[in-house]
Amino acid sequence: MTQQAISFEFFPPKTEKGSENLRQVRDELATLNPEFFSVTYGAGGSTQDCTLQTVIEIQQESGIEAAPHLSCVGSQKIQILEILQTFKDNDIKRIVALRGDLPSGMQDIGELKYANDLVHFIREQMGDHFHIEVAAYPEMHPQAPNFNNDLENFARKVNAGSDSAITQYFYNIDAYFRFLDSCEKLNITIPIVPGIMPITNFTQLARFSDGTGAEIPRWLRKRLEGYGDDLVSIEKLGTDFVTEMCQKLMAQGAPGLHFYSMNRVEPTKTILNNL
Repeated sequence: MTQQAISFEFFPPKTEKGSENLRQVRDELATLNPEFFSVTYGAGGSTQDCTLQTVIEIQQESGIEAAPHLSCVGSQKIQILEILQTFKDNDIKRIVALRGDLPSGMQDIGELKYANDLVHFIREQMGDHFHIEVAAYPEMHPQAPNFNNDLENFARKVNAGSDSAITQYFYNIDAYFRFLDSCEKLNITIPIVPGIMPITNFTQLARFSDGTGAEIPRWLRKRLEGYGDDLVSIEKLGTDFVTEMCQKLMAQGAPGLHFYSMNRVEPTKTILNNL
């Protein structure tokens, strides 16, 4: 079992059945002693209330720190301030600060246009109450014009007052370590934790990866494609590959692992048991 910090991401459930499932997943993953659980936030804050409710429940019932995602695009400062105060009133001490995506059809980008604006606003209004996580993109944000521009954007988030970062998931560890080297040259010293996406459904993963710019190595894509609808074989290969990737990341000094759990215990727990 790894000694470095681990954490898990959930999405807020939409039904009572989903809520019950998440409680079971949370309780089982809590036995692995994660540093925190994070909970995602819909485009333009579309799941804001559900995110807050889920975070409060996780923290109160599991005793493990919970971190809501907070996106700023499409919101006004007064709205963000109210949310921050609600977090503070409920003893939330960690936030994942993101720009976020505008919901389809929404035109008003809001007063805080970028994640660095949000980080600066949180620090301005709340001082050091919150540990602020931000997103990092080892293979470049899909909307960035080039890698250097993306790196400069990341530096702005860090300099605005970020404490640590979580990466977009990736399957090419060289990209992660090249990103760390680039950050070092800019004197960026905050911990940058690899985001880990277990592989269970290749069709879904390929579609998502094509949209986010997360490269699936050609040999891995071809092997997974070759299994067709054989989900057992896809998950076996995917779990073996991601386990080996995590071993290499930890051996080479990654500060921890952040798992995109998709509200499932397996195969995240299998990967950690393998480690």
